[in-house]
Amino acid sequence: MEKSEYFSIAQVAKLLKISRIAVYKKVKKGQLPTIRIGKIYAIPRESILRKIRRIKGHALRPEEKDKIKMAVDKTLKEYGEVLKRLGAE
Repeated sequence: MEKSEYFSIAQVAKLLKISRIAVYKKVKKGQLPTIRIGKIYAIPRESILRKIRRIKGHALRPEEKDKIKMAVDKTLKEYGEVLKRLGAE
């Protein structure tokens, strides 16, 4: 049996261990690349395999780490005092 180049919504849900509704939401938000074949969504196999590798590796790319650090630093700079007060309550 030949491997397909695409996965169905149900297959992606099973692979990512999330509900089909969650997969549909990711598709709707543009978080998963898809093509439509009539009423059916087809998700490229390689994009899902990359996502699984990334999830299993729990590895962020250096630019992703830098982006997160910048966001945290900005939040602390702008809202640090408020966060301290909220934490004290």
